[in-house]
Amino acid sequence: QVQLVESGGGLVQPGGSLRLSCAASGSIFSLNDMGWYRQAPGKQRELVATITRGGRINYADSVKGRFTISRDNAKKTVYLQVNSLKPEDTAVYYCNIDGWDSSGHYFRDWGQGTQVTVSS
Repeated sequence: QVQLVESGGGLVQPGGSLRLSCAASGSIFSLNDMGWYRQAPGKQRELVATITRGGRINYADSVKGRFTISRDNAKKTVYLQVNSLKPEDTAVYYCNIDGWDSSGHYFRDWGQGTQVTVSS
């Protein structure tokens, strides 16, 4: 099973920034699409940003102009730079990575989540 390990979350004041990372490990042959989702307490998980194999990026309206998604295929890592943070950005952020393992099986895996808390 491919594993995704997230890092970079934390407590930050409104207007602050963080850089979230999600690194895939295991016998991975090739990566496909990647994305970030978030879930606040009592709310449904929502899509934050995606980046396709070809580099096409999509953001939720609520984060446009503030968040930036990027990927480093050599490091098998997807990043989310979160700037100008607002209290409503407080949530557990989950990464999602799709791809093929060394056996040729397609995987769609999730990270364990990293907490982002925006508070003064």
